[in-house]
Amino acid sequence: MQIMDKMVGLAIALLITSRQRLARIRKGLATRFPALFPATENSRGDVPGWVLITLMSAVLVAGLLAIAGPALERLFNQAMEQVQP
Repeated sequence: MQIMDKMVGLAIALLITSRQRLARIRKGLATRFPALFPATENSRGDVPGWVLITLMSAVLVAGLLAIAGPALERLFNQAMEQVQP
């Protein structure tokens, strides 16, 4: 059991040092090549814009379906009747 405890401890230490090392590498790359990391940690992007576009698209589809639904259903039924098994 002591060997397993030591192995787990070493694995955790390796994970921590690896994360720290990767953070330093990322920070160095960000300062040398800022074009690789255009967004900062504080940047949220345009989430409200995308939510609005998605909502408007959903409303548009629902409106078209409400208006053209019966005609589309008739068209589908006619097409299915013409299909021969």
